[in-house]
Amino acid sequence: MASTFFSWLRSPKAREYFFSTHFWGPVANWGLPLAALADLQKDEDVISGAMTTALTAYSLVFMRFAWRVQPRNYLLFACHATNATAQTIQGGRFINYWYMGGKERAKQEQPLKA
Repeated sequence: MASTFFSWLRSPKAREYFFSTHFWGPVANWGLPLAALADLQKDEDVISGAMTTALTAYSLVFMRFAWRVQPRNYLLFACHATNATAQTIQGGRFINYWYMGGKERAKQEQPLKA
């Protein structure tokens, strides 16, 4: 298996792939899910519900596109699957904070300031 991969890596097909938008588009797009994963550590009060919903929908649409395009773009699919997952988690955090009593619990857990 490894020898097959390395022989492909030296082939013109590999160069064609690595110098195409089929490769560099998803690589550039990985900034979205990496930022979303970093945002999972931030406070819930800074989460935008509208933007989280929009980014989730965007990633779901492009996951389908990456799957339907020929040849399939697995790198783009993985990028948007990661982003959709992170945005769904952010959406859950948003709903918990603003609509399920998370804001009140966060206020109760804060130490009193003198």
